[in-house]
Amino acid sequence: MKFDRVRQNVLPVLAALIWGTAFVAQSVGADYVKPFTFNAARSAVAFLFLLGMSLVRRRWLPGSVMRSSRRELAVAGICCGAALAVASFFQQKGLETTTSGKAGFITALYIVIVPILSIFLRKRPPRTIWISVALAVAGLYCLCMTEDLRITGGDFYILLCSLCFSIHILVIDHFTARVDGVEMSCIQFLAAAVLSLLGALWAEESTTPEALRLCLWPILYVGVFSSGVGYTLQILAQKGSNPTVVSLLLSLESVFATVSGALLLHDRMSGREYFGCVLMLLAVVLAQLPDRRREAAEGKAAAE
Repeated sequence: MKFDRVRQNVLPVLAALIWGTAFVAQSVGADYVKPFTFNAARSAVAFLFLLGMSLVRRRWLPGSVMRSSRRELAVAGICCGAALAVASFFQQKGLETTTSGKAGFITALYIVIVPILSIFLRKRPPRTIWISVALAVAGLYCLCMTEDLRITGGDFYILLCSLCFSIHILVIDHFTARVDGVEMSCIQFLAAAVLSLLGALWAEESTTPEALRLCLWPILYVGVFSSGVGYTLQILAQKGSNPTVVSLLLSLESVFATVSGALLLHDRMSGREYFGCVLMLLAVVLAQLPDRRREAAEGKAAAE
């Protein structure tokens, strides 16, 4: 039980740390190849990395692999991959006409959308979670927004991206108790790579080998760590956990991105950004406080 608690809290924070520090590599890659091509390449790298990991696990650690039907595993991976590919497309489309600060803020609104969608799925979050969500939104605004929040066409695409990421979180929540997390993530990136490749063939000009060579290291870094490791940690963390709490922990990506920019790129953090970090951390701490009412009800039910 204690191990599950650690897994559900530590793994999404590690995923957020990886995502938050990967922006430099993504920015370098964007200078050489188009979004669909970059997403297809990073997803292909993630698929190969996770395929190797899955084969090693099945060969040397067969007891660690959850048994499930191949059909259910394929359906889970394709659904997750489709949500991830569509979300990535809308994000890149929105970034063509909106600022990165507004994009980061609107994308992270999945911390609001996830609990709202959870209500329709009959998974009501505890009341204290809503306070955490409000604090996190305020913190993200202080971290990401440097101009007035005026909705443009690009912002609408980013909002669709946030909705797709919310669906991605809930789809993972639906399947993660039924199939192996690593293998589901492997199929997820195969599906995302295929869909992104189709998008590149349809909407983008062919990429030269020289352009791919120049951004090889960013693609490898983002493919292995940000995609292969980060999203797999998310899937493993969501097993048996509250998707709203996990989404709050994942939103720490904005904090890590800001702090890493200050440490690695020597960007100066303003007092407003420091205040945003504090609000985000308070939101996460509050989300981790036990729900006394729920624990009492569960204890009473167990006693009966």
